[in-house]
Amino acid sequence: MFQDLRDSNSSKFQVSEFFLMGFPGIHSWQHWLSLPLALLYLLALSANILILIIINQETTLHQPMYHFLGILAVVDMSLATTIMPKILAILWFNAKTISLPECFAQMYVIHCFVAMESGIFVCMAIDRYLAICRPLHYPTIITESFVIKATVFMALRNSLTTIPVPVFAAQRHYCSQNQIEHCLCSNLGVTSLSCDDDRTVKSIYQLLLAWTLMGSDLGLIILSYALILHSVLKLNSAEAASKALSTCTSHLILILFFYTVIIVISITHSAAMTVPLVPVLLNVLHNVIPPALNPMVYALMNKELRQGFYKVLKLGMKGN
Repeated sequence: MFQDLRDSNSSKFQVSEFFLMGFPGIHSWQHWLSLPLALLYLLALSANILILIIINQETTLHQPMYHFLGILAVVDMSLATTIMPKILAILWFNAKTISLPECFAQMYVIHCFVAMESGIFVCMAIDRYLAICRPLHYPTIITESFVIKATVFMALRNSLTTIPVPVFAAQRHYCSQNQIEHCLCSNLGVTSLSCDDDRTVKSIYQLLLAWTLMGSDLGLIILSYALILHSVLKLNSAEAASKALSTCTSHLILILFFYTVIIVISITHSAAMTVPLVPVLLNVLHNVIPPALNPMVYALMNKELRQGFYKVLKLGMKGN
């Protein structure tokens, strides 16, 4: 798709490739960041693979809530793998070159997986709402079929609605500058190199698209947890209220981190900060910390997952 876009606009493109320069302002010593980033990437892969193994082997975890957690683990690994190999190649081997089609493809995949993660958070919030507020209807609504349908819907929604982002970026005119002060092909980083005189319409559309997609997800999550809180406050037993809220704690921690960083990134880019390193670093960390953080938070906060981990660990020790 991106190759066709490039061919159809070949008369407009004056550059054939971009250079991802890395972290702005610290090019001389940015290679030192490769160690913590590589460790975060390995942690994200190993922790999420472990979560998938635990959910697969422990029959008590074959429930919709944990199915969504498993899907989130796959999305997290995919998101981290989309960007980290290229970032490490830049920091280790100075491999800064990336073709335009590859850049636009990476842009699309990043937006797709970030939106998918947001969508899975919505599904998990709805799951918790029905489990706590509508416990009698929960088994008949939240079934394996529901999990499959919700996942397919989110995948289609995110893969289709994010197409305009790379398409609009590919249609712009890049005439002279081709050095992106970033480690990845972010939409704002790439389109800032455009020579087009009129960027307003496409920029506004992209901004509205992002906030409509992510904003609607965040709105549904806030509504779900507002209803959960309202239901819990009506419980007479403090122990029952504490137990109900404990199942939501890990989810809330991840949601707060995920959306807070997105909002901060948007503000820092929009404010045209004099320290460009901050939004770039936040952007990279937002794509690698949640994949590493999500399984650890759930493992620490969720009793069933901890028990499953101990069982897998014991089986591994017996096998040796």
